[in-house]
Amino acid sequence: MSVMSIAHLLPALALGALLGFFGGLFGIGGGIIAIPLLVLAYGMDQPMAQGTALVMMVPNLLIGWWRYTRHEPVPWQRALALGLVATATTWAVAHLATRMPPHWLRQLFSLFLLSLSVHLLHQQRRARRAKIGATPPADPTHAVSNARLPQRYVPLVGLVGGSSMGLLGIGGGLVATPIFTGLFGQRQTMAQSFALALVAPSSVIALSTYATAHQVDWSMGLPLALAGMFTVSAGVALAQRLPEQRLRAAFAWMLLITSLWLLAGPTGR
Repeated sequence: MSVMSIAHLLPALALGALLGFFGGLFGIGGGIIAIPLLVLAYGMDQPMAQGTALVMMVPNLLIGWWRYTRHEPVPWQRALALGLVATATTWAVAHLATRMPPHWLRQLFSLFLLSLSVHLLHQQRRARRAKIGATPPADPTHAVSNARLPQRYVPLVGLVGGSSMGLLGIGGGLVATPIFTGLFGQRQTMAQSFALALVAPSSVIALSTYATAHQVDWSMGLPLALAGMFTVSAGVALAQRLPEQRLRAAFAWMLLITSLWLLAGPTGR
C-alpha cells in the first residue's frame, strides 16, 4: 500500500482530530461520522470504510474509556463481565459482516443511524413535555429511581452492543447508552462510561477481524487514529461540563444529520 501524499495526509489528520474530539464528547469512537465520509468522499465500499474507521476508533475508545472512568468510575466486576460478553459477540458477528454484500451493509448502517436518532429525539421530546426535574442520587452507580431493570443485568447489554460493533463497525456505544439511561436509570455520563467499557475491547476484536478479511486501509486509518488521540481528551473534558439534556440532544441531532447525509449520498457500491 503506497504512502499517502501530503495532499491526502493533511486532510486525514484534520479529520482525525475532529473525529477524536466528537468521539470524546459523545462517548463514541467517531465512526458514525468517519464511515459516511470514507464512503461518500473517498469512494470506499462499506466493509472497507468500517474496517478503516476502526483503526481510528480503537485508540480513541481506549483513551475515552480511561478518561471517563476517572470522572465516572464503574464497578469493575460488572464492567469486566460486560466487556467479555460484548467481545465474544463482536467476534462472531464480525465474521458474518465481512462476508456480506457491501450494499447490504450500507443500507443497514444508514437505517441503524436513522432509527436510533429518531428514537433519541422522541425521548427528548417526551422528557421536555413531562418536565422531569428529579435529581439522581449520588450513589456509586448513579442509578435513579426510574430504573426498570436491576443493575445485575448490565452485562447482557453486551449482546446488543457487540452485535452492532461486529456488524456495522460502530454502534456499541450508540445502542448501549440509551439502554443504560432508559432501562437501568443511569445518568448520561455514567451510561457513556459503561458504554465505553463495552466498545473499547469490542473495537479491538472487530478491527482484528476486519483486518484479517483485508477490509482495512491502513494508509488512511493510521493518520485518522494519530490525530484523534490528541483531541479525544478535550471532548471528554467538555462533556463533563455540558448540561446533561443539552448533551443528549446534541448527540441525537448528530446521528440524524449523519444518517440523512448517508442516505442522500450516491449508492454506487
